[in-house]
Amino acid sequence: MSGDKALAADRERALKLIRVSRETESRLDRFVALLNVWQKTTNLISPATLPEIWTRHVADSLQLFSLAPDAKLWIDLGSGGGFPGIPLACMLADIPDARMHLVESNQKKAAFLREAARTLIIPVTLHAQRIENFTETFGGHADAVTARALAPLVKLLADAYPLLKAGTKFLFPKGQDVEAELTEASKYWTIGFEMVPSKTGGGQILIVHSLARK
Repeated sequence: MSGDKALAADRERALKLIRVSRETESRLDRFVALLNVWQKTTNLISPATLPEIWTRHVADSLQLFSLAPDAKLWIDLGSGGGFPGIPLACMLADIPDARMHLVESNQKKAAFLREAARTLIIPVTLHAQRIENFTETFGGHADAVTARALAPLVKLLADAYPLLKAGTKFLFPKGQDVEAELTEASKYWTIGFEMVPSKTGGGQILIVHSLARK
């Protein structure tokens, strides 16, 4: 199968896994095209995953939406190449008053995220700063907080804790080592959580709905 046909097949698989509106689909197409252009000069995602970008990255990001369907204020910590924040923002564009805050300290990646938000016309606010600086100055709480392939759980919880309010959900995609990470984090935190299997691989999505320091 040629590269173009393989990518088209991967796109079809992803959009069967996670159904989106035609408008969102169009935004996602433009985002993937933009990422492929920037990827040539800026390392946004692992090159090995480019042939499966739709399932490995896009659908993997989109599946988080159904876990917090009523959330309007989203924060994505360590947004990197835009996952999961940009695909989620493509969906949020259909929802009045919804907004995605992207936090990314790498200036090259932040430049890409800024261009993606401008090009796609999606409800994004970019914070090109370190996470700890963002949480000190944000002065608010989130409905949903995401972070993908960013840090071990014990650090993620510390980073995200200032954004917690009643009803907030932390949505953290994790791999097979999630149980070990929970065991370590439980030494420092009392965690109210559930886990759901990822639709795009063998990992789990950790949903934290309450958190308290020990």
